[in-house]
Amino acid sequence: MTQTSLAVRPGPAPLRWWQEGWRQLVVILFAVLSWIIAKQGMDAGVPSLLLIWLCVVDPILGVCCLVLVLFRRRWPVAVAAVTTAVSAVSTTASGPSILALCSLATRRRLREILPIAVVGVLAGMMMTRVYPEFNAQNELPGSGWYTLAFLVVAMGAIVAVGVAVGSRREVIWSLQQRTEIAEREQVARATEARILERHRIAREMHDVLAHRISLVAMQAGVLTYRPDLSSEQVGSIAQTIAENSRQALEELRDVLGVLRADELHATDPPEPPQPSLAALPTLVADARDSGLAVTLTDKTEADPPVTSARTAYRIVQEGLTNVGKHAPGATVWILLDGAPGEGLTVSVSDSGAPGATEPAPRSGYGLLGLTERAELVGGTLAFGARPQGGFTLRATLPWPQAQSA
Repeated sequence: MTQTSLAVRPGPAPLRWWQEGWRQLVVILFAVLSWIIAKQGMDAGVPSLLLIWLCVVDPILGVCCLVLVLFRRRWPVAVAAVTTAVSAVSTTASGPSILALCSLATRRRLREILPIAVVGVLAGMMMTRVYPEFNAQNELPGSGWYTLAFLVVAMGAIVAVGVAVGSRREVIWSLQQRTEIAEREQVARATEARILERHRIAREMHDVLAHRISLVAMQAGVLTYRPDLSSEQVGSIAQTIAENSRQALEELRDVLGVLRADELHATDPPEPPQPSLAALPTLVADARDSGLAVTLTDKTEADPPVTSARTAYRIVQEGLTNVGKHAPGATVWILLDGAPGEGLTVSVSDSGAPGATEPAPRSGYGLLGLTERAELVGGTLAFGARPQGGFTLRATLPWPQAQSA
């Protein structure tokens, strides 16, 4: 099971040139429109100082705010505060102040939005005092309340648009995070599956190679302890050693090829060879050639399921390997019995070593691997010493009625 940590939402992604361009264009149009309205509202009696302010200082402040608003994503609160404050005395700064407030609202932080919105309302009220033409009803009773209500609604609309944009960005970011997490989990599951496959191939390697190598070691030992063998017998044993060594190399090459293919091609790796009970006579013949007296008794009258048959083959192979390592020269009895609906029984028993032999090194993984194999297919495995001497290995594997031949 994979664990995913909580991701921290990064800042907004940088805007592309065309995204920033249309925003700046809207801001400029709004600023120019505000300046034109203010200019047209002035009559001949307007003080010259106010006219100079409108025609010279006001555009300069608007251009400064237009440049400043380019940095609204780096310093959102500072840019919004400055542009909103300047909009109280500059009509052309109203466009940049609206964009800065809307951008600030996308952060959806009330402690930042509320103060700037209040400053915006106060700046609008002050604008109606500097340029009375923005308050056409200033001669009517209660006109100040109408202006205040309009400014509050306008600020609320600007903030609502910003919050909606921020919510949409949050949803998009959340969906992206879910997609990335799903992709990471899929990669983790694929990696876990490859690891499990490697473990299975490792067990396969042990079952295949341990049997072959044990036969080679036992036959080589015969040449060491039997100097009285004839040249024909020596040649036959040497040929058997060569054949088992060649087969071990071929099987090792197949297994390593699967591992290499799994590294180069993560999907659909070729399966290693999977022997079944059909190859059991060949396995018994190899054991007899190595010096074991093997008796195979097959009482089954139908073909068992593939998984059970494959597991039975591995159990017999491991049993013969253990006999060859720990009891060379022993007599071995192999029994296959069972029927659909009753299960498949596999037993490998030996009589024990006929004399004192040097103990072979123990890996400790053969019987554990067999137990795991049997349990994976739904069976059981038991092993232990026989009362009359020797060792026995017995497994019961499933053979459902529906799986009969």
